[in-house]
Amino acid sequence: MSDMTPGLGEFDFAGDDHVVPFQVEGLDVRGRAVQLGPMLDAILERHNYPLPVARLVAETVVLTVLLGTSLKFEGKLIVQTQGDGPVDLVVADFATPDRVRAYARYDVDALAVAEKDGRTRSHELLGKGVLAFTIDQGAHTQRYQGIVALDGATLEEIAGVYFRQSEQIPTKVRLGVAELLDRDESGKPRHRWRAGGMVAQFLPEAPERMRQPDLSGGDGDSGENVFEDDDLWAEAKVMVETIDTDELTDPMVGTERLLYRLFHERGVRVYEPQAVYDRCSCSREKLQSVLANLDAADLESTIDDGEVKVTCEFCSTTYRFEASEVRPQQRALGRDPVGPGPGYL
Repeated sequence: MSDMTPGLGEFDFAGDDHVVPFQVEGLDVRGRAVQLGPMLDAILERHNYPLPVARLVAETVVLTVLLGTSLKFEGKLIVQTQGDGPVDLVVADFATPDRVRAYARYDVDALAVAEKDGRTRSHELLGKGVLAFTIDQGAHTQRYQGIVALDGATLEEIAGVYFRQSEQIPTKVRLGVAELLDRDESGKPRHRWRAGGMVAQFLPEAPERMRQPDLSGGDGDSGENVFEDDDLWAEAKVMVETIDTDELTDPMVGTERLLYRLFHERGVRVYEPQAVYDRCSCSREKLQSVLANLDAADLESTIDDGEVKVTCEFCSTTYRFEASEVRPQQRALGRDPVGPGPGYL
């Protein structure tokens, strides 16, 4: 734990790809902040997404990292959008303690039309649909899922609705993505991505100060927002709202310096940073198990020239299996292939 000081002195900055938990005692606020650099580049470069799609994936990754690092148990947080826009699917997941992966699916033609019409903001790319937050604690446990409508709001706003619905905690989220063009050590042009984000939550000692307004359509809903913000929370929200994308993503600012800029007058304290990494959870063993659980006919349809080829959508790693590697498992499960087929043993 480290107190922030005006000059920051010899303060050891967390740097990129580290989530920094913080507390503002004078405002009864706790939160997490992050700046992503090399990790984000690694995720985006392997897919070579068009720029608008890359920005959307980057925003989703930041949101997932901010929420996932709050998990207090071994498990996984999955953030997934499904909509009718040009980008019909975005998935990012965080596996404790530090693994992140993501990918997106989009319609090339629909995206081209959207770009031509200048409709490339996140909510325009996603369209109408749902954003699901799924918490998976592994085998023998029931998944928890919160679903929020994609209705033209930003990912920041949707995340706030999720917290209000699922945890009843006043929450403010800020996300920012920047595309950097510079030169590497040899002077060659270089393209890089940066992203930053912050989640701040109002957690006063007196629970009655956290009362939220009734959700629209809920019991007691009058159609009006009858909730009066606590003065401290109102002040905290205004401070968070003043952050612009340049501050969130500027490598010369740094997460701790940004927190000091915002909250030093109220007394901000930061805690041990948590590193996050671009690490996929796929493996040959997991995919072999998936293939073994396919229906016999479905498995046979995937065999080409005596081989099954599977590419992970997250990390783009391709795994190859001889048909003989998966067919015996099918038989062990009582799922004999239909007919002898080429290479059938």
